[in-house]
Amino acid sequence: MHHTTRRVTATACLALLGTIAAACGDDAGANSAVPTTETTTDHSTARAHDDTTVTIDGIDYGFENVPASIPAGTRLGFRNTSANELHELVAFRLETDASLDELVTRPPAELEATLGEPVTVMLQAPGAPETTVAVGDGTLTEPGRYVLMCFIPVGADPDEYMAAVAAAGGGKPEGVAGGPPHFTAGMVAEIAVE
Repeated sequence: MHHTTRRVTATACLALLGTIAAACGDDAGANSAVPTTETTTDHSTARAHDDTTVTIDGIDYGFENVPASIPAGTRLGFRNTSANELHELVAFRLETDASLDELVTRPPAELEATLGEPVTVMLQAPGAPETTVAVGDGTLTEPGRYVLMCFIPVGADPDEYMAAVAAAGGGKPEGVAGGPPHFTAGMVAEIAVE
């Protein structure tokens, strides 16, 4: 399946991450436990050439078709299979040995400091024919451990959210209602790049 991509500024994406991390808040309910995830992992290693694309599906609330490892130079594709929720795939190369369970319970400022800059960010509204590529092109070139996360607030209106991103024009999207980020509901996965 071919997805047309639109590029938006990395600044808008990073501002978006800051906004959503703030939605995580410090209240005990949002950070007290990590729920069971719906993430499914294919434990095979992707064996391919540098131009291979591995498409990962976003579901409510998890990632499917995530291989345990891929060769460096593999491009990630993203497809939102939800009928109701906007989802994104944000990939970070990890410089920590912390488990995913430990990472997602960190306070927003500490999580942001640990994750650093995203390698790639892709969003897709439910039913949208195309994926919006906001950062990078999905290619994971550097070997290491990567975390995939979705920072969209639970229950956010997809049209309102995408309009706020567009209206921000490189700044922080404002006024989008919703709950804690999807990763707190289990939309987080790990992949090794070899």
